[in-house]
Amino acid sequence: MLIRDVSVFDATRSEPERANVLVRDGRIEAIADGLESDDAEVFEGRGGLLIPGLVNAHTHAHSNLTRGVSDRWTLEDLLTYSPAVYGYRTPEEQYLSAALGAIEMVRSGCTSAYDLFMDLPAPTSEAIDAVVQAYVDVGMRVTVAPQLADGTFFASMPGLFDALPAADAAAARAIQAPSTDTVVDVTRTTIEKHHETHGGRVRVAACATIPGQCTDAFLDRCAELVRAYEVGFHCHLAETKPQAVYARRRWGKTVVEKLEEVGLLGPGFTGAHAIWLTGRDIGLLGDSGSSVAHNPGSNLKAGSGIAPIPELLAAGVTVAVGTDGSINSDNQNMFEAMRLAALIHRVRSPYRQEDWIGSAEVWKMATAGGAAALGLASEIGKIAPGYRADVVLLRRDGVHLTPFTNAANLLAYAETGASVEMVMVDGRTVLRDGRLVNVDEQAILARLAAVAAEVNARNEHRRQMAERIWPHVNQISRELASEPFALWDREPTSAQRP
Repeated sequence: MLIRDVSVFDATRSEPERANVLVRDGRIEAIADGLESDDAEVFEGRGGLLIPGLVNAHTHAHSNLTRGVSDRWTLEDLLTYSPAVYGYRTPEEQYLSAALGAIEMVRSGCTSAYDLFMDLPAPTSEAIDAVVQAYVDVGMRVTVAPQLADGTFFASMPGLFDALPAADAAAARAIQAPSTDTVVDVTRTTIEKHHETHGGRVRVAACATIPGQCTDAFLDRCAELVRAYEVGFHCHLAETKPQAVYARRRWGKTVVEKLEEVGLLGPGFTGAHAIWLTGRDIGLLGDSGSSVAHNPGSNLKAGSGIAPIPELLAAGVTVAVGTDGSINSDNQNMFEAMRLAALIHRVRSPYRQEDWIGSAEVWKMATAGGAAALGLASEIGKIAPGYRADVVLLRRDGVHLTPFTNAANLLAYAETGASVEMVMVDGRTVLRDGRLVNVDEQAILARLAAVAAEVNARNEHRRQMAERIWPHVNQISRELASEPFALWDREPTSAQRP
C-alpha cells in the first residue's frame, strides 16, 4: 500500500514531514515526498497526520466486561470483589470481553497491547485461546501474559482469616489458588502454543500477577521459564502501600529486591505501577535495564499513589504507559493515559518545572517505551524504513487538532482518539473510514449487553460474600498503610534524564 499525502509525525522534529509512505510485506519500505509505486494499492491520506500506533503497556482483557462497576474502590477492595466480578466465565464471555477492549483500543489509535489476562477460579486453555482469538480477529498486536498466582489475595492479608466470622472465614479459606505445578504448566503450554504466532503479532510472556500472592517456588520457576523460552516477564509491582509493607514483613526486603534476588529483573522485565519504591529499588530497575508500565488513570482512581516517573527516567529505567483494566481506569484510551501521565507530576512537583513530564517525553513513553516493554524496540513505535507498519492516520480538520499549532502538544494534551480515521497493524488495515474491517462491532456489543447481565447474576452470591468480608479487608489495609515506609530519594531534574 502507498499511503499518499500525509504529514508524518516525529516528536524529535518541530513540524511533521509531508510525505508518501510505501508499505510492503508488513513493513515500511520508504518515506519520501512524491514517492510513487506502480504495484501498490493507494490510500489517500488527504493531508492527515500519520503517527506510530500507540502501545498499551498494561491492560487486562477480563476487565472490560466490568466497566462502571467500581467507584471509591482501592485495589484491595477490587481484589476482595474479584471472584464476583471476574470469576466463573465461559470462553465466549472471555472472548467478548477481550474483543471489547481491542475494539476500543483500535478506535483510539492503539495498535499493540501487553495484556495480563486472568481466568478465575483457575486458568483454562480454552479461555486463553479465546482471548488470543479476540485480538487476532480485531487485528491488534498483543503480548498475552496469563495472570497467575499459586496463592490467594485473602491469604496474603495478615490476620484476615482470624478476623472473619467463622462461616465467612471458612468460605474465604475455601477459595484456593491453583497449584504451583498447574500455573507453571499453564504458562509453559501457552508459550509453546501461542508465542510468535500469527506472523509474530501474538507473543506470550510469563506473569506472577502480584508477587506477594505467589510462593517463592513459583517466582523461581517463572525465572526458569523466562530463561528457557526467552520470553518477557510482567507483574504488578509495588502498586499499593499495603503490598509494599507486606513484602517487607514476608521477605525482609522490598518486592524489587526479591525479584532481583530471583533473577527476574532485566531487559525482559516489565513492572506495572511501580509506585511504592525505595531509592535502591529505582537503582536496581535502572541498572538491570528493566521497564515500568505507568498507569496514571487507575493509580488515581484507586488512590494507590503517584509513581516516581522522573526518578525512574533519571535512573535510566524504560518507562511505558498503560491504561490498566477498565474496572479501575474506565476506558482503554491511550490518549487519556498519555495526558494523565504528563500532568500528574505537576501536582506532585509544583513550580519545579524541570521535574515535569513534557509532551515529547510522554509521547516516547506511549510509543517507543511501550515497544521496548514488549521486547519490540526495533520493530514498532516509530515510523521509519524497516519498522513494522503499525500506523494510525488522524484527520487534521477535526476539533481536537484545530488550530494545528504544536503537534506534540496537541497529541499529548488535546487529542482524544476522535480524530482516528485509519489504523494499520503489520501492514494490514484494521480500521478504515471509521469502520472496523475484520469484525462486526455492533454484533459484539449487542451480545456483550446480554452476557454482562448473565455473569452478574451467576456471581451474585459471591458479591454478597465480598460485602461481608470487605470491612475486615479494609481495616487490615488501613493498618498496613499506616506503617512507615521510606520512599525514593527525591532529586530528579530534566537535566539528569536521558
